[in-house]
Amino acid sequence: MAEWQTRRPQKPLLARVCGFESHSGHAVTLDDVSTTITSHTLVVFPGQGSVAVASGDGWRHRPEWWIVENVSSLTGVDVAHLLLTAPNEEVIRTDNAQLATFTLSLMGWHAWRDHEEPPAAFAGHSLGEFSALVAAGVLSLEDGARLVAARGRAMAQAALAQPGTMVALMGPDETAMAALENEAHLYIANVNGPGQIVVSGTVDAVADLLERHKELGWRRASALNVGGAFHSPLMASAQASVDAALDDVTFGDTSALVGANVDGHWYGGGAAWRERLSSQLTSTVHFDRMIQAAPEHLERVVEMPPSGTLTGLIKRIRTFSQLEGFSPTSGATA
Repeated sequence: MAEWQTRRPQKPLLARVCGFESHSGHAVTLDDVSTTITSHTLVVFPGQGSVAVASGDGWRHRPEWWIVENVSSLTGVDVAHLLLTAPNEEVIRTDNAQLATFTLSLMGWHAWRDHEEPPAAFAGHSLGEFSALVAAGVLSLEDGARLVAARGRAMAQAALAQPGTMVALMGPDETAMAALENEAHLYIANVNGPGQIVVSGTVDAVADLLERHKELGWRRASALNVGGAFHSPLMASAQASVDAALDDVTFGDTSALVGANVDGHWYGGGAAWRERLSSQLTSTVHFDRMIQAAPEHLERVVEMPPSGTLTGLIKRIRTFSQLEGFSPTSGATA
């Protein structure tokens, strides 16, 4: 087994969330990557929770539809069906949702980039990190599609083997984070912004958290309609399949920066992304930290489709001059 495939033991919950951890490669600044990029734009890519029924309606007659056909051919999945005619229960299944979201986002990227200067930076949330790496040129579209399909299948199988779910927590008091430390079978999956986290856990542990969240110092709790306890140790059975898929792809260089979910740092391209994506499967998504750490010169953020979720999070984390969502019918919208 390669060194990057060796799983590290979980640190205590607070240490995982509040402390930077060491990963292969090194964080960089814009000057480390390129002195020729003049753009002030960050392009961001959403995770699987943003996709909905018939999300592809606005794209079916556009030139970017070739991406749907390409991804379908590469993965053996009828992506057109997922984007146009599949019912909600089929669309939101994690393997389908990941591939559908990836395809939508890349269609948006190809449409947007034809009329814009190359962005200085890319980032994504969970699945969106894979889309961001394709857009940045670190992964090819072909490798990205195969990798997302393999990841989705492995996560769906892991969720069946170890059932779990997720809950969003908002409005903590000064003791709320520490109180979670003492709760068994709960793991912080996402840190999405000031006072907002997502927790993964076993079905029983999350049900108990929903009942007791105010007692633990959280003002609000909202159950998420997901099929598993993502970004937690309950996904560990998917690790071997994900790592095998990662071992089959090539990681290239890029002239831009890409934000990393696992530690909130910003990096160039290269093979160190293999370990970051491997670790991402069972680690916290530090979206809040990543946006805060984005280069200071960035002024504009554009979210690729299906857009809306990340722009809503980002405006609560940091102020940018322009915050936009891109769609095929209206272009970039505030």
